Amino acid sequence: MPECDFTPPAYKGPSLDECLEIRKANLFPGLVTFYKKPVLIHQGHKQWLFDHTGKRYLDFFAGIVTVSLGHAHEATTKALKDQADVLWHTTSIYPHPQIHQYAKELTDRMPGNLKVCMFFSSGTEANDLAVYLSRIHTGAYDVISLRNGYHGAGGTPWGLTATSVYRHVTPTGFGIHHAMNPDVFRGPWGGQSCRDSPSQAQRSCRCAPGECAASDKYADQLKDLMMHSTPKRIAGFFAEPIQGVGGTVQMPKGFLKKAADLVRERGGLVITDEVQTGFGRTGTHFWGFESHGIIPDIVTMAKGMGNGYPLAALVTTPEIASSLSKAVHFTTFGGSPLACAVGRSVLKAMDAEKTQDNCHKVGTYLLEQLMGLQREFPTWIGDVRGKGLMVGVEMVNGQGSIEKGSGRTCSIEPIPPQIMADIWEHTKDMGLLLGKGGVHGNVFRIKPPMCVTKQDVDFAISVFREAIKMSLPRL
Repeated sequence: MPECDFTPPAYKGPSLDECLEIRKANLFPGLVTFYKKPVLIHQGHKQWLFDHTGKRYLDFFAGIVTVSLGHAHEATTKALKDQADVLWHTTSIYPHPQIHQYAKELTDRMPGNLKVCMFFSSGTEANDLAVYLSRIHTGAYDVISLRNGYHGAGGTPWGLTATSVYRHVTPTGFGIHHAMNPDVFRGPWGGQSCRDSPSQAQRSCRCAPGECAASDKYADQLKDLMMHSTPKRIAGFFAEPIQGVGGTVQMPKGFLKKAADLVRERGGLVITDEVQTGFGRTGTHFWGFESHGIIPDIVTMAKGMGNGYPLAALVTTPEIASSLSKAVHFTTFGGSPLACAVGRSVLKAMDAEKTQDNCHKVGTYLLEQLMGLQREFPTWIGDVRGKGLMVGVEMVNGQGSIEKGSGRTCSIEPIPPQIMADIWEHTKDMGLLLGKGGVHGNVFRIKPPMCVTKQDVDFAISVFREAIKMSLPRL
């Protein structure tokens, strides 16, 4: 494990067993914990987490893609403390300097006429308003999102979210339609040249150089959905530039631009959810949508913008924003002095520490090493994908069958859940924390703090390799 010069103070709180008993009695049972034996986190420092015993872990999931700069970042911690000494809260009904300074600094980083923002405490709130705003601005009602997408748990975003594991037996999302997900690994179309990534699907492709037939076919499916299931005018279309909770699924090159054209032909607004892909995480651009060659009408963001502090935003054009002024709209905690002070410090630190550049360099190195691991376990690691430090590894059943005529080099049958769980548990025991997701729960989600190094990657790869060897059946 790479060295760390930080030693946390001794833990003095309740034991793990006591915490689990309280959790069982006093917290909702739906709030699941990771791992068979959960980790009781005591302290964080940069890319490291420490449990109650003092054991150190390399955090490769960053609080579900939220800790962008690193745990307990010095500059953001100072900004929070300094602001707390001055003013905690007034709501936006009273002008305070932080919200105005932050709004200007944030929107200065947006292209085109995306110059007006509203702040919230969560991405769910931002996405909820995005639907509402698209409807009142266009005068239409129907909204389209992609299958396998995740846009929040609550209110209207529950309807946008098209993954069954997050859906309850209750009506949600009236007027929301789910289009076929343009997944070049699992979907019917896609090949070895489709992604804007160093890593491609291990699948043959007949596309000419610079072209992607898969993007046309998935765009045709979107067009077909609109032809049969929506009115001639729609309100909007939601997409994550790279799907997060769904397992780091990347669209084929050109799809999002084609989708945007189809949506705008029907009067709809294009909405990109940058909750996980924003703020330089994909490496080549500050915003994920920039890689797709479009400028959305509405952009939502959260998570990494506060480095763990509850902070989210919606950014749009002045014209679209003015639609909301037809009635009073208000949020109590959105744009609080504390949140905006933290948000401003995050932007400054990202510039000073060149985190986007680090995402590109270290993320590309990480993908290359994972591709090497895929060559070691070609029938079990079905897909390595992503960009920057937004990475996914899809595990498949090495003993499964391959579809005839599909052009695939491995099965897409998910790895048996017990083997997946064993690999995950072994990585934790050896000091590496990974996320997990995908519609089948068979994708390792790798989204570490943006301060990780190549040495951290080398350690993670060695742990991952050993965990796979320990878990696979002896053939």
